[in-house]
Amino acid sequence: MSKLINVKYNKKPCYDICIEKNFKALAGKIGEIYEGKKKACIVTDSTVGPLYAETLTNAVKDCFSEIVVFTFKAGEESKNMDTVQDGMEFLLKNNFTRKDVILALGGGVVGDTAGFIASIYMRGIDFIQIPSTLLACVDSSVGGKTGVDYKGYKNIVGAFKMPRLVYINTGLLSSLTARQYYSGMGEVLKYGLIMDAKYYEWILDNMYGIFDLKPSILEEMIEKSCLCKQKVVESDPLEEGLRKILNFGHTLGHAIEKHVNFKLLHGECVALGMICAAHISWKRGKISMEDFFEIRDMMVPFNLPITIEDIDVKEVVKLTKNDKKNDSGSKKAKFVLLSKVGKAVFDEEVSDEEMLTALAEIHYTEEDMKA
Repeated sequence: MSKLINVKYNKKPCYDICIEKNFKALAGKIGEIYEGKKKACIVTDSTVGPLYAETLTNAVKDCFSEIVVFTFKAGEESKNMDTVQDGMEFLLKNNFTRKDVILALGGGVVGDTAGFIASIYMRGIDFIQIPSTLLACVDSSVGGKTGVDYKGYKNIVGAFKMPRLVYINTGLLSSLTARQYYSGMGEVLKYGLIMDAKYYEWILDNMYGIFDLKPSILEEMIEKSCLCKQKVVESDPLEEGLRKILNFGHTLGHAIEKHVNFKLLHGECVALGMICAAHISWKRGKISMEDFFEIRDMMVPFNLPITIEDIDVKEVVKLTKNDKKNDSGSKKAKFVLLSKVGKAVFDEEVSDEEMLTALAEIHYTEEDMKA
């Protein structure tokens, strides 16, 4: 059973999130958006492209006059300006104009990079998000944030660019490694923790269906997560206020991600960051000790880390100063904290000492392991 969510921008219908089991409905959705045939460029990576680029091409071949494929090396290390330049050169060589379309086929790296190319090529061309990871389905494909990393700093160059369509084919998730799949659960759990305690309970109650990728459970989980994000991005599309709650776990999460040179997946780092943010929330008396330990321990069944070995915690704290969410000149990091399970507050100033204490909760050295 297909599911459809319409996302508004400035209170006007902007794009649909279409949740399907395959690509059968995609051509029809594209036909609803465009009259006449345009050229399309599938932007993908070296992992997803060989699996699905041909299938996608066959699914939409009657929608476009020409379809070409631009593939870059998979991985966070490709999310940079060099890939953006290569992509724009590819579009130029294939005579793409502002009237043509980019199809972003892949996970968060592909969606963010392709979306950023779309935002700046000839001052902006249309793009369609076709996410292939759980994390991209529930988070990065929705909301219009695009961007790339710069000199190791996460998403520091970017733009808001709304897609014309987000088409989620849940069948693509079957090819994910277990680690990639569970990385997406970091963002799923986040929605429950920051805005919907009942959804958080639903996730825990349906744990085994989530483990087994049971289609009905998977579709409902993606729909519920997208509805959470829809509510936030419609209220605050350009992240001037409420949308900041979506950064729960991301301040220290991004710092850890950079510190380990992206050896951990984004969702894994977000999980560690959420534990730290929950710890600070507990120590400030916003949530109970029991709430904190339950939040921490519920990462474990979803194969998300709750500890990390041999990091330089002072360096991690230092990296938070370069977080794009911080105000200029502020000596303290801006955090999203929990006031209770299911409700978050944003723009909370957190001291270095609080961050170090929280990091001590997740950091284990070789000496700790021997003890």
